[in-house]
Amino acid sequence: MVTFVDHVQVHVAAGRGGNGCVSVKREKFKPLAGPDGGNGGHGGDIVFLADPQVTTLLEYHRRPHRSADNGGFGMGDFRSGINGGELVLPVPIGTVIKDESGETLMDLAEAGDRFVAAQGGIGGLGNAAIASAKRKAPGFALLGTEGGSGTVTLELKTIADVALVGYPSAGKSSLIAALSAARPKIADYPFTTLHPNLGVVQIAEHRFTIADVPGLIEGASEGRGLGLDFLRHVERCSALLHILDCATLEPGRDPLSDLDVILGELGAYPVPEGQTPLLERPQLVALNKIDVPEAAELAAFVRPDLEARGYRVFEISTVSHRGLRELSFALAELVEAERARIRSEVEERPRVVLRPRAVDESGFRVVVEGGSHGKIYRVLGAKPERWVEQTDFANDEAVGYLADRLQKIGIEDALVKAGATAGSTVVIGPGAGVVFDWEPSVTSAAEVQMGARGSDLRVDASPRRTNKERRDEYHELMDAKAEARAELEREREAGMWSEES
Repeated sequence: MVTFVDHVQVHVAAGRGGNGCVSVKREKFKPLAGPDGGNGGHGGDIVFLADPQVTTLLEYHRRPHRSADNGGFGMGDFRSGINGGELVLPVPIGTVIKDESGETLMDLAEAGDRFVAAQGGIGGLGNAAIASAKRKAPGFALLGTEGGSGTVTLELKTIADVALVGYPSAGKSSLIAALSAARPKIADYPFTTLHPNLGVVQIAEHRFTIADVPGLIEGASEGRGLGLDFLRHVERCSALLHILDCATLEPGRDPLSDLDVILGELGAYPVPEGQTPLLERPQLVALNKIDVPEAAELAAFVRPDLEARGYRVFEISTVSHRGLRELSFALAELVEAERARIRSEVEERPRVVLRPRAVDESGFRVVVEGGSHGKIYRVLGAKPERWVEQTDFANDEAVGYLADRLQKIGIEDALVKAGATAGSTVVIGPGAGVVFDWEPSVTSAAEVQMGARGSDLRVDASPRRTNKERRDEYHELMDAKAEARAELEREREAGMWSEES
């Protein structure tokens, strides 16, 4: 049964925004008192949070599909829909989030770090929010947009101050159990440890963490065994402690050759840009199992060679605890020096300058694409794509409102500059998008059926006649009476009738 997971894919889907509401307020003696449709609620975001209480990604291995709540629909009487709840997914500190192409999106290196993996959809505006002096009672509302979705890869890289590296069965798990309260699995066969173990060491006023990284073998940097999985956890540690087995019975092995193999694998592992290569980090050497007489003799024999290479060497025994106190103080000294260096780099780090987008940027672009049936003019941009998604194309007035919005940001002028003419195919959005037959500066169907854009005949129509209408009607009536008298006079003169008769 799987008990530890440090690499998993998660499929996330944020909540959809709720649709706005179309409603007209009705009161006594005021059957049409104006629009009162509420806005739709926003969809819930999906957020990854670095939580120190979480140590594995096992939960996401079991349930890789996660989705947030949708926003509620708007309602009449100015009632807005509820916002979808934010879905917070706790992950261990040291989790790296990558997209489907393998590019790093976020490194959750500290407790409390957050990353929004998928943003919730935007709630649509109700007709009360769309209303204006020129559009007093809109007969439409905006639809909610879809929330973000996709697949992210979670990769756990253990964060510790010191990494214990060495061959399988070198005594790393025994050492972390002797120095801390950690209780890893310990047995007399190789590859007992299949996942990293963390322990906290307290020596005098010093406190630091150590990581028991599973055993490395030759070819680990090329993926042999589980080498790449193991080396990934060494990447985050500030210092390295080489555990060399002085009591091994395997032929062809000795502490010096073991160290050369481990150094070769550490040097071949590529670290991310900006991080210190593994071999350039502070390193100590511990000659283990000196409670065995032959091992103690071998440790005394190889120690001068290791010191000649520039290493500080400690002879230890995890069984008798010999040399562990001196080793702990040496590790604490390395950790404190590394922490001081990191603090100085943070203080010298230049400030991040946020530069807002220029106010004259259009926010969209027109791309001309060739096709078998002629050119296609594709409009790409966050605003026009969102506006199209929010439009109810079954409502002519909503389509007219969309046309006004697109024209206001200059899309029509941009299409003319790109060479579009009346009848050209215009696509808004990537892929299939939404296809239009472009007709520049023409009256929309909404205007033909409902009057000018933004007008509502139910509200704007008035039964009272103006003075001009009254004068025109009076003049038409007088002209009709004069024409009737003239017609009678012509008939009398023609003898069709006479006054005597």
